[in-house]
Amino acid sequence: MGAVHAKSLDPLPMHGRDLGVNPDDMIEVPEPEHAAKQEILENKDVVVQHVNIQGLGRTKEDLLGHEISDVFHAKNLIDVMKKAHMARQKLLRLGIFKEVEVLIDTSEGAGALPNGLDVIFEVTEVKRLTGSYNTMVGNNEGSMVLGVKLPNMLGRAEKMTFQFSYGTKETSYGLSFFKPQPGCFERNLVLNLYKVTGQFPWSSLKETDRGLSAELNFPVGRSSHTVKWEGVWRELGCLARSASFAVREESGHSLKSALSHSMSVDSRNSAIFPNRGALLRINQELAGYTGGDASFLKEDFELQFNKHLFLDSVLSASLWGGMLYPLGGHSSCIADRFYLGGPTSVRGFGMYSIGPQSEGDYLGGEAYWAGGLHLYTPLPFRPGKGGFGDLFRTHFFLNAGNLCNLNYGEGPKAHLQKLAECLRWSYGAGVVLRLGNIARLELNYCVPMGVQSGDRICDGVQFGAGIRFL
Repeated sequence: MGAVHAKSLDPLPMHGRDLGVNPDDMIEVPEPEHAAKQEILENKDVVVQHVNIQGLGRTKEDLLGHEISDVFHAKNLIDVMKKAHMARQKLLRLGIFKEVEVLIDTSEGAGALPNGLDVIFEVTEVKRLTGSYNTMVGNNEGSMVLGVKLPNMLGRAEKMTFQFSYGTKETSYGLSFFKPQPGCFERNLVLNLYKVTGQFPWSSLKETDRGLSAELNFPVGRSSHTVKWEGVWRELGCLARSASFAVREESGHSLKSALSHSMSVDSRNSAIFPNRGALLRINQELAGYTGGDASFLKEDFELQFNKHLFLDSVLSASLWGGMLYPLGGHSSCIADRFYLGGPTSVRGFGMYSIGPQSEGDYLGGEAYWAGGLHLYTPLPFRPGKGGFGDLFRTHFFLNAGNLCNLNYGEGPKAHLQKLAECLRWSYGAGVVLRLGNIARLELNYCVPMGVQSGDRICDGVQFGAGIRFL
């Protein structure tokens, strides 16, 4: 369960012709009288004298100057082509153009140098108001998403989005405003106003969050950072009359005001089927110091390594862990604790059905760890190699983990001992299907081991869908 995070799934517009490396594909065929000049350009240094952008309407020119400035630094024809291609990708990434075409030509007229070039970007702006309809895959749930977007509101790639989502376990709507920094699209400010209603049957719990948040995203070297403040009015209730007394005690209203920071370093070549690279993600959240009646410090991390082996097989190892420390003598809320188990974490167990429970309702824990070792191989006999068959992988796995509450009066040695006891683990094999570059489906045969009293298991075939897997 944990906190609910609303993320935009709008794909980056990447329409338009890709820039090739064949000069004939990008440069107009020269007239016979320019043949000598063209030969000079192909073999000697050149100077980019002018860069023009045609087709602008409401877009401010100062925004685009940052994206195309590198073109002026090109020293030869091939370098001009490469830098023009990179500039085109940056312009498309802004999300304000449907198409971007590039024309490179020799300079003419007064002041034209013998080795001078002009680069022209022909752009087509997106409409002032756009709508979208799509489906979204979450962790073992799906939803229908309707959106209305006002792109390039003020002329500098700002975006206002209203999004409504109706899913199997969650319904939400929210209004967000996105503002990038000119010249550094990765550094941006996001403001959100939202309402989310979710059902969590493993805890016989339903939750309605009404909140607002402000987050700043920025890169530091090879890492990406997010600093966020969030204020949420939470309403917890029972999903069924059979809800346990422990869940009924948690029912009611609460206010959480929290500051959080997350850092990620991702060198993987793919988020879904990586065959090399590593991922490190660390999150910290501090609640209570800016108001509200929830007060805690929460830390969690995710680590993953991928190694390419022979015959296109990949060995992958992952480790998750986290700890929640209540502050000010307050007890932790069921909505803030960690949950473990299911087809996206420790396979072979029911969804979030590991750890403390009361009368069949799972209450979450304040500390957890989970590890996985995976071997991915192509399908037998490689059907559809290079095409449809590459969307599938066979999957052999070994998972382990534990979730519990700690006595923070004890030392670290006692904490580690408690996390190591009552170990749950499982192994099995199955087939994995990639859904684009954002999600995947798994169909596995699982054998759960180390089952403890109260755990709900799935001994046999288990289906999973999501964007984050152990």
